[in-house]
This record gives sequence, C-alpha cells and structure tokens, in this order.
Amino acid sequence: MSELQYNNTDNLTLSQIVRDDFHAAKVLEKYHLDFCCKGNRLFGEACKEKGLSSNEILAEIENQKSAIKNGIKFDQWELDFLVEYIINSHHKYIKENGPGIGAHIEKVAIVHGKNHPETIDIAKLYSIIHKDLKQHLMKEEEILFPYIKYLVKVKTGNAPLETPYFRTIANPIKMIEAEHQSAGDIFEQIRNITNNYAIPEDACNTYRLSYNELNEFELDLHQHVHLENNILFPKAIELEKKLFSKDM
Repeated sequence: MSELQYNNTDNLTLSQIVRDDFHAAKVLEKYHLDFCCKGNRLFGEACKEKGLSSNEILAEIENQKSAIKNGIKFDQWELDFLVEYIINSHHKYIKENGPGIGAHIEKVAIVHGKNHPETIDIAKLYSIIHKDLKQHLMKEEEILFPYIKYLVKVKTGNAPLETPYFRTIANPIKMIEAEHQSAGDIFEQIRNITNNYAIPEDACNTYRLSYNELNEFELDLHQHVHLENNILFPKAIELEKKLFSKDM
C-alpha cells in the first residue's frame, strides 16, 4: 500500500485496504474490524465507531507489511487458480474441522450448560452455521465455481460462449453473498455471547479448545469471504460483462 493511499484512507473501504495488502487482515481482525461481510464500510468511520485511532492502526499495518515481504497478491491471480485455492484451502478447512468443532461444542454444552447456559446457545448457533455452510460450499463447488472456471476457458479461447441458465453470474453471486452475511452475523452473535472468546476460569480443556477453535474458524471464514466477496466475485462479474459485450 503506497504512502499516498495511506494519506487518503478516509476514502478507502476496509476491503480495499485488505485487497491491496492481504496481511493487513491480521491487524483488522485484531481490532474486530470486519473487512469481509462489512468490507464496503469506510475505514475511518469503522475505526471511529469503535473508538480506535485510525493512524495507530495504519502504523501497525505498515509494521506488519514491513515485517512480511513478498506477500501473496491474490488479486493478481487468474480466477480459475483463485477458485482452486479457495476450495483446497478454505473449503477444505471447513470440511475437515467443522464436524470436530461441533462435537467439542456439544460436549461443552452438555457438561457446562448448567453453570454456563451461554454454551447451549453457542451450540445451537454453531449447528445452524455448520449446516448452512455445508449447503453453501456445495452451491459454490457445483454451480458458481465451475461457471467462473468456464469463463476463464472462454477468455482463453478454449470454450464457446453460452448464456448460463441463471442468465448472469450476478444472480448466484447475490445469493452467495447473502449467505456470507448470514454466516458473519451468526459468528458475531457467538463472539458477543463469549465476550470475544474469553475463557472462564472453571473451563476444562475441551471448553478451552472449543473457544480457540471457534475463534480460528471465524478468522478463516473472514479470509475466505474476503477472497470471494472482494476479489473473486467482482472480477468474475467484470469478466462475464467483457465476454458478452464482445459477443454482441
């Protein structure tokens, strides 16, 4: 991120800051600045609402940037490669870790629910989000992502251009983004219920583990949604428009 951009952050959204330097995500996560589902918010306004100093956070992002050289530039990847990365990294994470986290949360609710009734609410919320995400991943992997990869093939001359049955990619993307928002809202509820995953003094090992797992799951989901909402989807919409405009 250039100094010029840093000097004009009032006009930058949270998603733009992370899109320019993905490692800024770690700093924004630290201060609970949602750059994925609420990434269109202006950075300055988001900081002001939480009583944070935007200058101090920018300095921390700059330090983060200086500490990590040659950062991954997801916005420079080809869309089909980015799709495969999302599937093999973030989708795989949900599929491999989601069931185990659910089992731990259920165990905690059964054992500690009497003294910590919030654990029962957490178990219910996680059950909803895990079930929804399984359907969500299926929609992406069977409908949306194959079409994005198809658009790349059309671009490179390896496939003929045809109108999809959903007419335009903007339609499934709108549905997927709504599901992203729903998942983000549920995790925001969990974070509030747990007081930012604060572990009670009487927590057993499974209790501690489940809170740490929930925190990690949410952080991974934020990165996952950011890659889709703020990079993959806008570029796919733009590519489709260009391809069909040339065909007409």
